[in-house]
Amino acid sequence: MGNSKKTLKILGALAGISVIVFCLIYGGITLTKNMGKSAKVVSAENAAETLNELYQDITVNTVAARKAQISLEPADVKDSLPDISKFPPQVDNTTGKYIEIFSSTEKAGDEKDGWLVDVAKEFNAAGIQINGEKVSVRLRGIASGQGMDYIVSGKYLPDAFTPSNELWGEMMKSKGTNVSLVEKRLAGNVPGILLSRSKNDELIKKYGAINLKTITDAVAANEIAMGYTNPFASSTGLNFLISTLSTFDSKDLLSGKAIQGFEKFQTNIPFVAYTTLQMRESAKSGVLDGFILEYQTFVNTPGLSSEYIFTPFGLRHDSPMYSIGKLSDEKKEILNRFIEFCKSEKAQKLADDYGFNKLDDYIPEMTAVAGEVVSQAQSLWKEKKDANNDITAVFVADVSGSMNGVPLNNLKKSLLNGSQYILKDTSIGLVSFSTDVNINLPIAKFDINQRSLFTGAVTDLTANGSTAMFDAIVVATKMLVEEKAKTPNAKLMLFVLSDGETNYGHSLDDVGDMLKAFKIPIYTIGYNADIKALETLSQINEAASINADSEDVVYKLGSLFNAQM
Repeated sequence: MGNSKKTLKILGALAGISVIVFCLIYGGITLTKNMGKSAKVVSAENAAETLNELYQDITVNTVAARKAQISLEPADVKDSLPDISKFPPQVDNTTGKYIEIFSSTEKAGDEKDGWLVDVAKEFNAAGIQINGEKVSVRLRGIASGQGMDYIVSGKYLPDAFTPSNELWGEMMKSKGTNVSLVEKRLAGNVPGILLSRSKNDELIKKYGAINLKTITDAVAANEIAMGYTNPFASSTGLNFLISTLSTFDSKDLLSGKAIQGFEKFQTNIPFVAYTTLQMRESAKSGVLDGFILEYQTFVNTPGLSSEYIFTPFGLRHDSPMYSIGKLSDEKKEILNRFIEFCKSEKAQKLADDYGFNKLDDYIPEMTAVAGEVVSQAQSLWKEKKDANNDITAVFVADVSGSMNGVPLNNLKKSLLNGSQYILKDTSIGLVSFSTDVNINLPIAKFDINQRSLFTGAVTDLTANGSTAMFDAIVVATKMLVEEKAKTPNAKLMLFVLSDGETNYGHSLDDVGDMLKAFKIPIYTIGYNADIKALETLSQINEAASINADSEDVVYKLGSLFNAQM
């Protein structure tokens, strides 16, 4: 009996030890199964599991696409320019005798971005007379690239144009537009590269100095995560493109040596922003080590000077003034008087206060660049910016009941016209959603056949039912992830076109962490939309959000596709 109790105690102890050992082993496996793996790998594994679990809850239908006729004429973003009323004047004329001026937005915006606005208002209030009659100006703020598009296309001609730099003027001349440089500088400004202080110190230690050449070398060596803006729309982005090409071959920006250097450089660029605002938001997230910005914006943005070092590059941004077309003697005189007013001591003091006229000792290494070369550089960028990546994108279209009528018609117009700017080597798919989710077109190269199927699929979209936007995003994400498994170098993108109202299926809380882990940028285009909800979605992975309407959505999408696809 005593031996039996002793045996039972021993067995119990052994059992307890076994349980403890099992727990230790199991816990050890659990704790160590991710050892040696990066946080990125673990996150991706968890995201894949979440994606599969979410996908199983969703009703997914496959819709057979039909072919439809397509246009083989080359698309031009200028053809889709909205009516000029989309850009109402910041300053209206106050007299019958006046000139109209297009101005770049860093000086025709609000507050400290409104230097030329304030000067124009003072000019109009000054009672200046020519030939015994009072004169005034009308000032319309518009991005330099888009302003050039209006002028070159002839869709709307102002009397004068003051872009940020002379590159736009040279391009206008090369395209046969009648423009004349009247004044080289209204107010001084300089573009620059902003590097985080830690990265700046690191590069100085290695290269000895910071300039555009050392920065491009560092990017090419994958030592820095750098971002810049769309050179078709942004003055700073265009200047950066030209300047970068010059670091590889200063004598011939389009030589084989320059192109080869640019391709290597571009391979390590993670981000080309649609707008400067998008670039600023990405900088705040800490994703980038460096990005580009004008000095006037740099000094007027709280927090940047304490976190980043500004290094000038490229041609100066001194706001030249061009006359457009053949002006009458009277209009020439009004323009000259306005330029004199801008260059007065009082106006220049205001420019100083608003952050202009700094770094006047900066002398560019580059000389003027011919307009033909600038245009060819833009085309080169479009062709080569993703030379080492296969672009793969899925469009996610809202066909719920709230999109019925004008919103859906605008969505279709956006996709059909915008698709003309997509290169044939890009892979494209289409998903639509209401209560359920439809795969309207599986991912495939955007050749003539896929374009025809895409056109038919978009044309046949109809609206009804609830709004399961995040269900559709899950389905589109799964399509992209599966494509990535087949094409490892694929660069993935999502484009969500919606009014932003979600009332069915999964929510942002369900999918947000997963989307962040996959790092797929989600560009959103809103139609009569809950813009804040769409902006929040785009901000997950630093993408652009466009507030679309019937006037300018096609132009905006064309510009976006030039930047991203």
